[in-house]
Amino acid sequence: MTQDMRVIEIAKPGGPEVLTPARRPIPVPKAGEVVVRVAYAGVNRPDALQRAGLYNPPPGASDLPGLEASGEISAVGDGVSGLKVGDQVCALLPGGGYAEYVATPAAHCLPVPEGMSMDQAACLPETFFTVWSNVFQRGGLQAGERFLIHGGASGIGTTAIQLARHFGARVFVTAGSAEKCAACLELGAERAMNYREEDYVDVLRAEGGANLILDMVGGDYLPRNVKALADDGRLVQIAFLQGPKVELNFAQVMMRRLTITGSTLRPQSDLAKARIAAELREKVWPLLSAGQIKPVMDSEFALDQASDAHARMESSGHIGKIVLKV
Repeated sequence: MTQDMRVIEIAKPGGPEVLTPARRPIPVPKAGEVVVRVAYAGVNRPDALQRAGLYNPPPGASDLPGLEASGEISAVGDGVSGLKVGDQVCALLPGGGYAEYVATPAAHCLPVPEGMSMDQAACLPETFFTVWSNVFQRGGLQAGERFLIHGGASGIGTTAIQLARHFGARVFVTAGSAEKCAACLELGAERAMNYREEDYVDVLRAEGGANLILDMVGGDYLPRNVKALADDGRLVQIAFLQGPKVELNFAQVMMRRLTITGSTLRPQSDLAKARIAAELREKVWPLLSAGQIKPVMDSEFALDQASDAHARMESSGHIGKIVLKV
């Protein structure tokens, strides 16, 4: 084995063009970690935020972008049980996925679902960890509830639609084109609204209000989300594409007993992520192996084309996930 590897570095904060091929030493696993020889790496919005200088890695994490990958375990650290060299896994990463090898806690690895290709498996960890923890653990989605997803055609959105429908919720989504709305309906959404043409607040109020909203837009969506919620409804915020600051009438929150919450995945403790992984293995991985749920894939780029992959993601023209072939 050579002692160094190909990686994609962030040369300086900026646009997609600052993603630069380089070489670095292959990581060595610490206690409780494994090293994965990467087959594919997922591309996600937090990668673009990090590239722009707006989302610093947590202490001790790699400064390379990349929060999920699929591949084969090439080295195992002290204290790791249940995984061995040669196992095929997909893994949630603290960073470093845009590389030929990456180290990650063993407890954040899950087996590649039966019958699933490596490119599809690379699409699973970041989105499924995010959706499961925010929609089901934090948001408490129940069968029969009305669930509104903003950005329904994104990787997060396409995952949330399928999981929510499987567990019996009524799914409503917003998206930015007729093509994206059609894709959401095909995945199981009951109603898909082109936000350029329809007001989701009116649609949801006519249905009795949303019991749960998953939002990654923020900005002026926040007060509109409050209006769209049913009494006792919950709003879960996972990103702010339009900014985190807005004027909001909190009297409505009190009078209608609303809950506003949210989370980001990357800064959470290794233990918290391991607990999410354990629930996914028990409740979701069998659905993936049975083909009842599958990731929606948009496009694939070579590792050295990471800048093109980021440009594709930031164009917002994609439906589903983008991956890098390593």
